[in-house]
Amino acid sequence: MLLVSYDISNDKVRTKFAKFLSKFGFRLQYSVFEIDNSEAVLKNIETEIENIYVKSFTEEDSVIIFDMSATCKKTCYGYAKNEETDVFVIK
Repeated sequence: MLLVSYDISNDKVRTKFAKFLSKFGFRLQYSVFEIDNSEAVLKNIETEIENIYVKSFTEEDSVIIFDMSATCKKTCYGYAKNEETDVFVIK
């Protein structure tokens, strides 16, 4: 499972990004999506973020992907605060 959290200031970009994510999963909260994980899905999401969305980010924008598999990998795009802090997952 992936959790994708985003904070995008531009309304048009934010709406487009939310519609993009809705193709893969469902919205848990306004800016958090839960997505069933597969390597292909993760690669598709990361490629789209890198090729389309990162170009339009301002210093206020960020996307964080939490890979909730055994690795618990965290990937940050944009200007996510506290990106060097550890993440603890409680099941």
